[in-house]
Amino acid sequence: MSPENVEVVRAVYEEWAKGNLTAGLDLYDPNVLFMPGSEWTETGRYLGTDGIREFMRAYLDAWTDLTYAAEELIEADNSVVVAISQRCVGRGSGAPTEWHGFHVWTFRGRSVIRLEAFPSRAEALEAVGLRE
Repeated sequence: MSPENVEVVRAVYEEWAKGNLTAGLDLYDPNVLFMPGSEWTETGRYLGTDGIREFMRAYLDAWTDLTYAAEELIEADNSVVVAISQRCVGRGSGAPTEWHGFHVWTFRGRSVIRLEAFPSRAEALEAVGLRE
């Protein structure tokens, strides 16, 4: 795992924190696998950049002002574990919401081949073969 990948992921979250959710699309392998996790309203597996766009379109229907911020980045072989905070406003209710969880980015070379969400640090670390 290259420390460069940690910096690449950090730069993506810096953009996502500003609301630029298209940042990082160029990193995805054409066959990237996205798994949002069971705690999200849209679950399942999404394959490729078209799959990620499909997920985001459906997910964004429910929210406005969606941002993600990286609170911690952990290097783990060919992966980067990211402690995140997601902030958004319910489109229908206008209620602000905040969620904390973890993303795991898995790289092959300089391309992201898998992006997965986890509700807990322990699950995210276990996914990359680490323990708390």
